[in-house]
Amino acid sequence: MSSKRVFESLSGLLEKMAFTLVIFLGFWAAVANANLEDLELEADKPLMRVALSQKATIHCCYNWTKKHNTLWIINIHTSNNTKITKTVNLTDSRMKSSNESNCHLLSFKDVRLNDTGLYQCQLTRDSLTIFTHGTFLQVYIPLQKTLNLSESVKNSIITAEGVLLLMCVLIPGTMLLCKSKRLKELEKKKGREEENIYEGLNLDDCNSAYHQIQRTNQQGPYQDVASCGEDIQLEKP
Repeated sequence: MSSKRVFESLSGLLEKMAFTLVIFLGFWAAVANANLEDLELEADKPLMRVALSQKATIHCCYNWTKKHNTLWIINIHTSNNTKITKTVNLTDSRMKSSNESNCHLLSFKDVRLNDTGLYQCQLTRDSLTIFTHGTFLQVYIPLQKTLNLSESVKNSIITAEGVLLLMCVLIPGTMLLCKSKRLKELEKKKGREEENIYEGLNLDDCNSAYHQIQRTNQQGPYQDVASCGEDIQLEKP
């Protein structure tokens, strides 16, 4: 019986603690909602890409009339897929924090590669902490020019390219024109030779030869017996 009573007392105590915890959480949520009623976070610039050693300024804008503290933090993602959150070191001479209307500004005189990360404003009031959307600052190394050419050299190269392009167009076209011209000359020469052949023939000779051939075809291959001077013995059947 004693163990049963102990169990019942523990159960009652746990129920009271759970009820108290629920009331506390509800009260805390009500207080947090009351504090966040007039808080309005504005959209931040999601990404900012800046070349190495250049200037950069990150904005953090919101509306909150109640008294609070603002702190800049940076989230750094490591190579092993972990995130490190730390406070921005404003003692660095390269960085400067300032206010402008409803915005907090974080300025860099010259960014470095280790400045890459997600920058957010941490808003604190009593025990309540809110983070803005944040801006991811990406610092990159610009590509270096392999050839440092002056403007005059560039213009000379462009002129030479234009001349080469013009030659590539003109030379094949000129060759085609010359080839077509030679073909036309050969055709004209062939036509003149055929005309010379027909000019060397005498039409009267051609007509007499033609009539002689016609007469030969009409007489046939056999000659008239009476025209032969010799006596020809015909074989009786």
